[in-house]
Amino acid sequence: MNQLQINNGKQSSEQEAVLRADKIEKRFADVHVLRGISLEARRGDVISLIGASGSGKSTFLRCLNFLEVPTSGSVLIRGETFQASDALSRSSASKHKLRRLRREVGMVFQSFNLWPHMTAAENVMEGPVRVLKEPPKAARARALDLLARVGLLERADYRPSQLSGGQQQRVAIARALAMNPDVLLFDEPTSALDPELVGEVLAVMTDLAKEGRTMLIVTHEIGFARDVSSKMIFLRKGLVEEEGPPRSLIESPKSEDLKMFLARMRH
Repeated sequence: MNQLQINNGKQSSEQEAVLRADKIEKRFADVHVLRGISLEARRGDVISLIGASGSGKSTFLRCLNFLEVPTSGSVLIRGETFQASDALSRSSASKHKLRRLRREVGMVFQSFNLWPHMTAAENVMEGPVRVLKEPPKAARARALDLLARVGLLERADYRPSQLSGGQQQRVAIARALAMNPDVLLFDEPTSALDPELVGEVLAVMTDLAKEGRTMLIVTHEIGFARDVSSKMIFLRKGLVEEEGPPRSLIESPKSEDLKMFLARMRH
């Protein structure tokens, strides 16, 4: 498998840009976590963010849909710009604006975050019913279709406690897809899984990449990132230290820090 096959033979530069982050900074008190990171994702891009713990990967991902409010910088999606002031304002217009952002930028967390009192199908249909105001019957039909896509149709009426970690994460992916977002963010989606369950989640993500989904993925699964990504970014201390085609970064890293990071990943 290679990245051109994943992207249907099309170079991502030929596609429409769907998300642009411009000089994102984030401070927590005196700690400068992000130091002005910029990124552009074009339609069909699969961008993997790698780096050691504490490099700012997850914080940056959460800033893209304002689960963390950037200290400065902006995010543009569908031609609309979002800034920190939009999240800090209490106006109804700003609240509606943030809801639009979160509809277009879906997120899959490392800890699943499913509602424990709901079945798999109910978890998937909750957003479309509550946010998109879809009729429950139509939302359930779509939820079942999405659960079938991730191989869990027969578990539609199981609660999270009755599912393995890998199955819960696949439900979480179906839930994100139910909102039909322009961009999907994955925050270390396999890090909470037992090793034998990692493959089933990566297989679903690989299928999404083949479909041309635009995805940003924080991951330590370097082989997976190499095979599915159109671009790889190595973060260190809140900065982009190296970026480019995945195979180039992995096979010929220029940064000494990236060389050391990849060496640790191989052991």
